[in-house]
Amino acid sequence: MNSVRSSAAAERGRHRKLTNAVKEALRELNSALSVFNRHVGGQVALKDVDYDCLELLNRLGPLTPSALARHADLHPATMTGVLDRLQRGGWVVRERDPEAADRRAVLVRPLRTRNAELYRHLAGMNTSMDELCAGYSDEELELITDFLRRTATAGRNAANDLADG
Repeated sequence: MNSVRSSAAAERGRHRKLTNAVKEALRELNSALSVFNRHVGGQVALKDVDYDCLELLNRLGPLTPSALARHADLHPATMTGVLDRLQRGGWVVRERDPEAADRRAVLVRPLRTRNAELYRHLAGMNTSMDELCAGYSDEELELITDFLRRTATAGRNAANDLADG
């Protein structure tokens, strides 16, 4: 009976250590990607927050300024400044929303014309990721993708809890 308990305790201890290793690796990844994104943004003269908002627009498609502010967790007044800078830089355009009842409603649409410039700075990382992913099976990549998406959801939920609390 004691060997069963000690085996179960050893398994719990190993699982706790592995869980802590995952959390440490995620903190390391967060730091590395923050530095990388800052450098990419610097290459194309985008502030960190501007780059983040552009990334959201490129990923999610056209959004209203208020929807973009919610996704980026920014105050609407801050979003106005971000959008002004992105528009001046030729990264986005503000257009009337043809489906809105309010004729003043605006959609922010990313302009793809400058994406080639952005992708040029992302190319090294994209190549590295392609090489890294080549070493994993399809099933492993599905598992990694699921883990990362669930981690992103946990991060958003934790941020919402902090904002609400």
